[in-house]
Amino acid sequence: MAATRTRLVVVGGDAGGMTAASQAHRLAGDELEVVAFERGAFTSYSACGIPYWVAGDVGEPDDLVARSPDEHRRRGIDVRLRTEVTGIDVDRREVTAYDQAEGREYTEPFDKLVVATGAAPARPPVPGVDSDGVFGVQTLDDGYALLAALDDRAPRRAVVIGGGYIGVEMAEAMLRHGLDVTLVDRAPQPMTTLDPDMGAQLRDAMTGLGIDVVTDTAVEGIETAGGWVSAVVAGGTTYPADLVVLGTGVRPATALARDAGLRLGDSGAIRTDLRMTVAGQDDIWAAGDCVESFDRVSQSWTHVPLGTHANKQGRVAGTNIGGGYATFPGIVRTAVSKVCDLEIGRTGLREKDATAAGFEYVVAKVDSTTRAGYFPGARPITVKVLAEIGSGRLLGVQIVGREGAAKRIDTCALALWNEMTVGELSMVDLSYAPPFSPVWDPVLIAARKAADIVASS
Repeated sequence: MAATRTRLVVVGGDAGGMTAASQAHRLAGDELEVVAFERGAFTSYSACGIPYWVAGDVGEPDDLVARSPDEHRRRGIDVRLRTEVTGIDVDRREVTAYDQAEGREYTEPFDKLVVATGAAPARPPVPGVDSDGVFGVQTLDDGYALLAALDDRAPRRAVVIGGGYIGVEMAEAMLRHGLDVTLVDRAPQPMTTLDPDMGAQLRDAMTGLGIDVVTDTAVEGIETAGGWVSAVVAGGTTYPADLVVLGTGVRPATALARDAGLRLGDSGAIRTDLRMTVAGQDDIWAAGDCVESFDRVSQSWTHVPLGTHANKQGRVAGTNIGGGYATFPGIVRTAVSKVCDLEIGRTGLREKDATAAGFEYVVAKVDSTTRAGYFPGARPITVKVLAEIGSGRLLGVQIVGREGAAKRIDTCALALWNEMTVGELSMVDLSYAPPFSPVWDPVLIAARKAADIVASS
């Protein structure tokens, strides 16, 4: 009599879920039966790449797909598309799923479970937000819908609500489609992952491109005409719009987990241990944008939805499910983005984060160039450094500049990860040649300036 195989059910077919499924199946082989549910039509795709596809930098949506459903199936994973898990019964060890194509509901048993339900666009609670012509940008289906509207309706004016990563990237994408673009954000400056003084540089750059950036302004409603969006009302002003794009960030999609009694953290995302096991559940794991991550600098739990974290967390979960051992050691909130040729990088804590964590700190900010000042193509770069008073420990770095600026943040992230002081960072042996940096790299200059302030404080 054949041995009964262990059944792994995965809820969510993108980065966290399918990385966990693939890694677990690779390690456990035929001893593990894997069923993966995905409510959309795609698996393992780069949601971060959608703005670049919409803008035209990426030619085909297939270019954003790392592994198709058929590729997963050929590797032994039973992928079920257009099938939404609507309930998890922890006691009965089963999930309830709804097959959209067949219009039927059924249950599927599991021995082990991965919850990788991702995040959902944060829709402002205002009248008209669900109107036709209002688009989120979270899935490939969202991208298809937006591109179809651009082709079919030939819009002239777009309003982007929200100035986070997706908001500023989509503002550029709409501009490149030839639309007049207004970006409305309730924050003092766009990109609130930066301090306001650094965000102001982003605002200036966007304004210089012809984008109307409206800040410190809350959206009050979205108007329609003839069944389609016609305007956004914000701060008492009406901004005409032929389409609206939501760039208001995301929230962890954890309704299933909450209803199943799984533990959530203060952010509303799922709380796991280092092995990505859901707190209090031996055979249930979670990964990706639906989970909290531990911030190594502030020593606190936070929700930071990024594909880098999702892939690592999925691999850790899959390794443990497949019989190996792995842990996810946390994050330092590193991220990069761009608007046209303006590059943005950040890692660690902003000033308000450092204050909330109880740090006393100093700030150093320098303006420099991406190459030796005399070398053709040298472009401006601003580096801002936060360091703890007394110890001089690096707490956070923000970089805004032109070509060649943003990826310098990785040096800072590595220093932050290893709890280096700004004095130590200022003397790191970085490479130098005039086409790549000044003899003192801007990161080293900012670190040295911070170290001097710490020494005199």
